Amino acid sequence: MSQTPAIGKSHDPHDDDLIQLVTFRIGEEEFGVDILAVQEIIRMMQITMVPRAPEFIEGVINLRGKVIPVINMRTRFNKPALDQDSNTRIVVMELENKIVGFLVDGVSEVLRIPESTVEDPPPVVAGIGSEYIRGIGKLDNRLLILLNLDNLLGSIDFMPQ
Repeated sequence: MSQTPAIGKSHDPHDDDLIQLVTFRIGEEEFGVDILAVQEIIRMMQITMVPRAPEFIEGVINLRGKVIPVINMRTRFNKPALDQDSNTRIVVMELENKIVGFLVDGVSEVLRIPESTVEDPPPVVAGIGSEYIRGIGKLDNRLLILLNLDNLLGSIDFMPQ
């Protein structure tokens, strides 16, 4: 039986316990996703609305001939709408042969953090939406919410029937 490698696990033996993440902001919160799932980060572009799509699907974009659904992460996490600005980005990810864009308020940085600084989400967050959280990374002066993309993307029906 094969084991799933840790998120963004580095293959250098000297930093075996580091995980590599792309971090982005939604409001005041900072989230991290496995760098291996991120294909690219693009500036805002024309998003075409899709009738009868779930509320959090902003629409679709045409990225070099591929039609990609875009999830508005503010809406997905029940945050109030915000006007897009020069920091707004679309993080294009691939997971299990699905390519999807996350509309985020801004991309922060690429981080390598020790896996030992990641804790399970506290029981208080074990309510609705906790299945989308892989863990909480403790950095020097901030907390980073690590998303479980398998659960987040696996629960979405992208296009209406």
